Amino acid sequence: MKYIILLGDGMSDEPISELGGRTPLEVAQTPNMDALAGAGELGLVQTVPPGFHPGSDVANLSVFGYDPATCYSGRSPLEAASMGIHLDVDDVAFRLNLVCLTPHYGKLYMEDFSAGHISTAEARELIQLLEEELGGGPFEFHAGVSYRHLMVWRGGRDQMSFTPPHDLSGQSVENHLPRGEGAAELIHLMNSAQMLLNNHPVNVRREKERKVPANSIWLWGHGKAPRMATLQERFNLSGAVVAAVDLIKGIGIYAGLEVIKVPGATGYLDTNYRGKAEYALEALKTRDFVYLHVEAPDEAAHSGLLDEKIRAIESFDHEVVGPVRAGLEALGPHRILVLPDHATPVRKKTHTDQPVPFALFDSTAVRRQASDTHVYSEAAAKASGVHVAEGWRLFERMIRGAS
Repeated sequence: MKYIILLGDGMSDEPISELGGRTPLEVAQTPNMDALAGAGELGLVQTVPPGFHPGSDVANLSVFGYDPATCYSGRSPLEAASMGIHLDVDDVAFRLNLVCLTPHYGKLYMEDFSAGHISTAEARELIQLLEEELGGGPFEFHAGVSYRHLMVWRGGRDQMSFTPPHDLSGQSVENHLPRGEGAAELIHLMNSAQMLLNNHPVNVRREKERKVPANSIWLWGHGKAPRMATLQERFNLSGAVVAAVDLIKGIGIYAGLEVIKVPGATGYLDTNYRGKAEYALEALKTRDFVYLHVEAPDEAAHSGLLDEKIRAIESFDHEVVGPVRAGLEALGPHRILVLPDHATPVRKKTHTDQPVPFALFDSTAVRRQASDTHVYSEAAAKASGVHVAEGWRLFERMIRGAS
């Protein structure tokens, strides 16, 4: 049996008035996901446990089959694993976003949590400057992709609270700076970085080109290295992860999966959808399981781009789900699980914690859903009456079959 999870990050949404009270999933043309929903099991799954922030870290851990209550220690340690950064037991990793803050009536506002989706090459110059000027002691700055980077505080503090920058779009950051023991040191670091970045040649050039500058950093998603059993140890599964973002690759590494690099996979709207499907199918020829992640719907929703979110969902369906469905026929018995990790309502521009729709297709099983459930959407999933309250158990449901 072959297993694959196809995850469209943030696909789920809420009814939108200009769509006639429908969601982007209901409007988008998704014949392949509809087919899986019609021929398999359709339902809702609670990927974000009660009491947890609805982040992609928590939600994807659940989808990978891990209970966040027992293994979650923060977002950044997972990203550190993807970047090959070793964390000792007392080290704390932080996600570092390059952002754009703008002054308004004496306050600073979060204009853009991604610094205009700054290029990786430009970002590396800025991170290198931070490492040269602010690193060398307990703080280390590591370049990632686009606006997503990492800072490590060796022997640092971790009893602090943070606000994700994508939750602050258009808002004052004054009341959302780091809080707790050690926060003063991080705020000083953020202020120092702002002075270094403001007039850097990269930002001077970006402003001349009327692009959003990366004039500040924002620290969040901190944590120490988690302890997780691999999927080989838990289910005797060999596998791979296909993703462009470090968070998902990092979870895959902790899960014991091989990271498959796909040319043109960007973690944005221009990603190589078809390439991800092709590399996933190739990986399944010699492995039991693949986790394929596409970030694009989430990025569109965070930016409030309704049309782009619909297009990203359609591209995911046509360029990923469709080819995977067709390609798996040649590989024998298989199960396909398609879902988002969480909802990202395009009008709210941030994650929410409501249950999300899933479709689980088993090529060897007789269809069990009612005959009127032929579409993949939030409403159809709710109407199915199937609800997985503990999201991490859905993985076991995929591997061992529904009870």
